[in-house]
Amino acid sequence: MIKLVRVDYRLLHGQVVFAWTNFVGADCILIACDEVAQNENRKSALRLARPASCKLVFKSVAQAVQAINSGVTDKYKLLILVETIGDARKLCEGCPSIRTVNLGLSKQREGTREIGKAVYATPQEEEDLKALSQSGVVLEIKQAPNDKGEKLGD
Repeated sequence: MIKLVRVDYRLLHGQVVFAWTNFVGADCILIACDEVAQNENRKSALRLARPASCKLVFKSVAQAVQAINSGVTDKYKLLILVETIGDARKLCEGCPSIRTVNLGLSKQREGTREIGKAVYATPQEEEDLKALSQSGVVLEIKQAPNDKGEKLGD
């Protein structure tokens, strides 16, 4: 069962490990990122942050979609982390059961503008968010579980 889908360019870090994992009661963290799935150095670094109470799985976005839709992940309380808004869109489009996305942190980069607290988007990412919203996916900007969330578009 998917407990949370979160966009966070840092992926697995203290706030996710200590706050979000406990808040949603996750027993498995799925990092859905094409680059990380192929990069042993990044996987090794991320494994160091894994909470002892959780299984940690790395998949490309396409592999994550396949695993979720096959039902193989149903036995877990799943926290899904994606690095980019574009990956969140691909994941949601491939998995119609995902109805909410938490927008955590996205990097300020050239060509981005701030669309919410610590959330920056390029014009393409804004289009991705618009498409998600129009498909009925709820987009919530929320850094930590105890923060007051802000629905994108409110």
